[in-house]
Amino acid sequence: MKRSLAILALLLVAGCASDAFDETKNWGPERIYSAAREELESRNYQKAVGYYEKLEARYPYGRYAQMAQIESAYAYWKDNEVAQALAACDRFIKMHPDHPNVDYAYYLKGRINFNDDMGIMGYITVKDMTERDPRAAQDAFDAFRELVTRFPQSRYAPDAHARMSYLVNALASAEVNVAEYYLRRGAYVAAVNRAQYALTNYPRAPAIERALAVLVKAYDGMGLNDLRDDANRTLNANFPATTVKLGQRGKWWKFW
Repeated sequence: MKRSLAILALLLVAGCASDAFDETKNWGPERIYSAAREELESRNYQKAVGYYEKLEARYPYGRYAQMAQIESAYAYWKDNEVAQALAACDRFIKMHPDHPNVDYAYYLKGRINFNDDMGIMGYITVKDMTERDPRAAQDAFDAFRELVTRFPQSRYAPDAHARMSYLVNALASAEVNVAEYYLRRGAYVAAVNRAQYALTNYPRAPAIERALAVLVKAYDGMGLNDLRDDANRTLNANFPATTVKLGQRGKWWKFW
């Protein structure tokens, strides 16, 4: 019993000591915000987050709290706290859908997902493509698309457009790499499904040339000659310089 009381007393003393050393105890929202900004600009992201959290907890309403919400998302991201950064973006978008800076929230969400999947090129070149989840790249694309659709005049729209183009090409290439992976292993149905997905969802991406070639080879491998011929005609109509190397059954085709 005495030991328990002693431990409780120590905890109370520690708590009081902690409160005594809280420099922000008597600060107003503007001063806390200024301190947070100073730490953010100095790249002391953990300290910046600490100030932002105190600001929101003590003064949850008003413009300083709103700025703290979106700026803390950036600080979380730069401190490699990706999940918390995304949650902060989503919270800001939900709470302040008409805020003048909500376009930045969408842009930041896109950037966080874009970089979280970086490299996306690593995603494309990973040895077994079936093991990689493209969710972050897709989430980045969705955030950028929401930004450019809702706020076409936003200062962030041009960069979002450029990143969307990159993401479309990357995601399409990833799908076709998976299709080729299945094709090499004789999993023709799976190869066709992934190639068709790329053609349907990314019809303007450069990788659709490879997707059509996968269809030609996969249909030939399954002995589906009519579908093979249709795919080959589409390939030749859109990419006349491309030819496909097939097995004995399709030897009359040119070689790629």
